[in-house]
Amino acid sequence: MIEQKLLLVDDQPANLVSLEAILESEGRILMKAHSGQEALKILLKEDISLVLLDVQMPGMDGFEVAELMRQRKDTQTIPIIFVTAISKEKKYVFRGYQAGAVDYLFKPLDPLILKSKVDFFLGLDKQRRQLQAKLKEAQAHRAAYEAGKTRGGEGSDQ
Repeated sequence: MIEQKLLLVDDQPANLVSLEAILESEGRILMKAHSGQEALKILLKEDISLVLLDVQMPGMDGFEVAELMRQRKDTQTIPIIFVTAISKEKKYVFRGYQAGAVDYLFKPLDPLILKSKVDFFLGLDKQRRQLQAKLKEAQAHRAAYEAGKTRGGEGSDQ
């Protein structure tokens, strides 16, 4: 079973507890950050499958975190779902998508919708990881075949 890490980012501890209660499931590791800076530190160290990111936080807001994530090669493809209580005005939603969000959820969250969206993005992540593993395996077979061809001539590919 592939373990997938979700990063939950919110400056309000109660919101993190709520997200954790809704999203806890076998095969998932839920990592929590209370600030944008803390989230970025975790992203540098961990292989994260999905980020749920609060927009309004003191210091570095969610938009800034997303923009910084999109600038780094190792974090630029991690899906980000913004979770926010701020206005549903189009300009904020548009800014979220511009910053790199794949989705936008408004508080109070509907647990079924949240689970459904998270399951969808984790399913895509699982497919991506499986494809990467198959590609790596195929490359290893090809390298072994090529090495055998150059070393022993023909007939060394079993």
